[in-house]
Amino acid sequence: MITTCTLTATVLAAAVVGVTLGLFGGGGSILMVPMLMYIAHVPGKAAIAMSLLVVATTSAAGLISHARAGRVRWRTGLIFGAAGMAGAYAGGLIGPYLPETILLGGFAAMTVATAIAMIRGRSRVSAKTGADLPVGRILIDGIVVGVVTGLVGAGGGFLVVPALVLLGGMPMAAAVGTSLLVIAMKSLAGLAGYLQTVTIDWRLAAVVTAAAVVGGLAGGQLTGHVNPDRLRRAFGWVVLAMGVFVLAQQVPALM
Repeated sequence: MITTCTLTATVLAAAVVGVTLGLFGGGGSILMVPMLMYIAHVPGKAAIAMSLLVVATTSAAGLISHARAGRVRWRTGLIFGAAGMAGAYAGGLIGPYLPETILLGGFAAMTVATAIAMIRGRSRVSAKTGADLPVGRILIDGIVVGVVTGLVGAGGGFLVVPALVLLGGMPMAAAVGTSLLVIAMKSLAGLAGYLQTVTIDWRLAAVVTAAAVVGGLAGGQLTGHVNPDRLRRAFGWVVLAMGVFVLAQQVPALM
């Protein structure tokens, strides 16, 4: 039974993660799994499943404002998202049968890669206007990114956005908005896969999700009042430290 102090700390941490999601459009979800494990003391596989629920809900909430502003390319997003759902569902089915050490080691590697992307900043790639939609490439990339999401519980925003820009020929603003649709779809599919064999605490999941959504809305309001590049790099170092910490926890079990 979770104590009041632990629940309070978990809610506050979830709100902070939500703020980072609202500020950056990605990256914050990478902290959800370690937060659930080390603050709320949720077992690793259940933390991954719960993280998928939180990421799906916060992404869907953030999608609303982007859709109203016309920054969502529905056709490309639905194609990428459908492929991502297939991959994520497969990852969610496979994940519970893999050793927890392997899953968390993969999660740590994903965390480190995300941190490096945040520290370096998003690539200044330019969209190819008028280019034909490379459906085959988008399907393949969607499946691969979906499998990663389903296995380790990370939304993969830093993988989806560049893929949409490079493969879908989108400007960055549209890619960020469309990525939220893709992330929500594949996170739900990954959750469905995990729930075949993993049980989560739905009351705790609801509280954490609500806190993350509120934080995400607050983070979105702060976007125009902070230096996003400087803040992203600083947060990247925090994410990197967390990834190294999680990885170090798994090394003895791998030896």
